[in-house]
This record gives sequence, C-alpha cells and structure tokens, in this order.
Amino acid sequence: MLKGEIEGVASFYKYQTKNGVFWRFVIDNGKDPITGKRKQTSRQGFKTKREAQEMAYELEKEIKGKGSIFQGDDKSFYDFCNMWLDIYQNQRAVKPGTIRIRKNEINNWQHYFRHISIEDITLKMFQDAINDMKKRFSESTLEGIYITGKMIFEKAVELEVIKEDPTRYSYFPRYTKTVEEIENEEKLPNYMEKNELSNFLKTCKDHGLLHDYEIFLTLAYTGLRLGELCALKTTDVFEEEGTYFLKISKTLYNPKNIIKDYKLVTTKNKTSRRTIDIAPVVYDALQNVISYNEQLKEATGEDYHDEDFIFVNSNKYPGYPHYIKFVQHRMNRILRIANMNPHLSPHAFRHTHTSLLAEAGVELERIMKRLGHANDEITKRIYLHITKPVREKDAERFSQLMDQVINIET
Repeated sequence: MLKGEIEGVASFYKYQTKNGVFWRFVIDNGKDPITGKRKQTSRQGFKTKREAQEMAYELEKEIKGKGSIFQGDDKSFYDFCNMWLDIYQNQRAVKPGTIRIRKNEINNWQHYFRHISIEDITLKMFQDAINDMKKRFSESTLEGIYITGKMIFEKAVELEVIKEDPTRYSYFPRYTKTVEEIENEEKLPNYMEKNELSNFLKTCKDHGLLHDYEIFLTLAYTGLRLGELCALKTTDVFEEEGTYFLKISKTLYNPKNIIKDYKLVTTKNKTSRRTIDIAPVVYDALQNVISYNEQLKEATGEDYHDEDFIFVNSNKYPGYPHYIKFVQHRMNRILRIANMNPHLSPHAFRHTHTSLLAEAGVELERIMKRLGHANDEITKRIYLHITKPVREKDAERFSQLMDQVINIET
C-alpha cells in the first residue's frame, strides 16, 4: 500500500501491482449486532481515484437506503466525528489551519466519548466532560472545544442519526479571573523602543546573514504578520505615480516547517486583505532581493522553484519560500549578537510598528487599517500607552480653555 486517506465513511488507497498502480476503497459499516465484529465492504481494481469514489458513493447511498450509514446498534461518536469533519470541510470555505484546530478539539472530546454510541451520550455526560476540561484549558481554548462539540451533535440531529441534541441545554462553565490574570491583561506585549530597533537593524546590517536586513526592515516598516511576509511575491510590490505600495492578500501555511510542504491561503479575514504604502527604503530593499533572486534563478536553472516569492531559500531548495520558524531562528541569532531581549519574537515588530505610528501621530483607526485589524485590544492598549502624554496635554489645554470660559462668566 502506497497511500491512504479518509474521505467520509470510505477509505481510499493506492496499491501497486505488476500491472501498475490501482485504487481500492473500504467502507466501514459498523459492528454486526450479532457477532460484534466490524462489517466492511470493499472494492478494488479502479484505474483512477475518481472511479473508486463514484463506486463508493453508490454503495454508500445503498447503505443509507437501508436506514443509516451506521449498521445495527453501532453509531459510535468516533465514527460520526470523522463524518462530521468531512462535511464541515466540504460545506464551508475552511482554511487548513482551521481544520487543524477542529481536529484537535475533536480529539479532546474523543478522550471522553471515543468508544460510546452517539445515541447514548446525555446532557449530563456532555456537561461533565466540558466541566472537567475546564481544569486543563484556558477560557478561549475551551470555548472552541465547546462550540465544536455542539456543532457535532447539531449535525447528528440534522442527519437523523440521533433524535435529540444532548447539548441543547448545556452551558459554558464560568471562569473567575485571578488578580494575576487581570494584571497580566493590562501588561503591554513585547515591543522595541526606537533605540532598540535601531540597534537591531544596525546589527542586521553588520552581522546578518543573507537578506536578514531586508526581512526585518520590511517587518519594522510594515507591521506584517510573519505568514504574510513569507507569502510576498514580486507582483505584490509596485509603484504608482511616485508612491510605492505593498499588496497583502495571502499568507503562508506551513505548520510542520517543512520547506516544500507549504500552502498559500487567504489572509486571516477580509480586513487583513489590504494595500499599504511603503517607504522608498523598503521598496529599494525589496527590489534588491528580487534582483538577487533573478540571478539565483539563472544560476540554478530548473532546480529553482519559480513561483515568484521574494524571500526564498537559496541553498538546497532554491526559490522555495522561507517558513516562519526559519525567520525566528534568524531573529534569535541577531538578538544574541546585539545582546537584546531573547524573548522578542518576529511578532514584536508588529507591536513596534504600532508604537512608532502612534508616536508619529497616526490615528488609531488608520493604524488598525494598515495592520489589517478589524478590532484588536492589544493594538489599542499600545496606542493608549504611547499617546498618554499627548492626551494628558490635551486635557490640560482643555482645562485652561474652560478656566477662561469660567472667568468670563464671573
């Protein structure tokens, strides 16, 4: 067997014979109510996966016509979760990262219900499970698990696998924040002061490896998310009537940090899709990288992964985009050389960009639009912190004005 993957209730496999590669599938029909053994239907000898899928679809319809995909008394939570995930992926335009999160959330439910028939799960069992998970997970993580659990049972009712939704009257457990948690919420995230940023970029220029300076200069001047930076292509940088622009419309998805195993997906949300103006120094830096890539492409020929990326590997896999962990490693090296805070991450450039824009007098709404934020508490917190002296002066000026008004009245 060369490869297997699950689609719905059928599993599809490639297999090799002396006559070539063929496809087969196996449909799991659940347990036989008499013998207790699992019942499976399989077919093989298909030249293409499409042919196998079509036959599997017909057989699945036949099984459904007999009453249910699940045979006998076996309607296991585990099997239905696999089916639900497949439906969830196909009915929505879901990003790979979201699917990964949903799988993790399902795994947490499997810890409690994996071998239980979905029909036997009660409101008490569901509520006890979510209450127990509260001991291990943060509020935001548990909320995702809770929502996924409810979606699974709602779909089971819709498909008539169960008659009633046991989660209907469930509740999300309340979290009581500690003093420490409240104080941490008020803390500012890590970002660089102007002198620290200057030191970092100077160290990049003096001691950086290939294109370190261009990478971190771009982050500092744009506040891009790291996935957005890694996904940049040459066509995203352009000039119109003497002004330089950068188009942000995609992000790099590579959770395993395997250089060839990447995907380009749309940005975090609609607000994240944006075009921002950039300084000439950034435009020139990006053009220098693009020119270098042209030379690299010419030198490596067909080995070059010619997908137009800007920040690329130049060694074993020329042309492939840098992955996020690579940039983090490069940053860690510069931080060590510069003797700076080792806990700073590439995301700190985003917060640094916010602080510098605020200090320059840019309004909060415009800062959030530039960063691709619809609403972000951290950005607001940084903005209010940086502009506090200015706002205090505003209050003082207003007070002086009102003193004049009062004096006029008297």
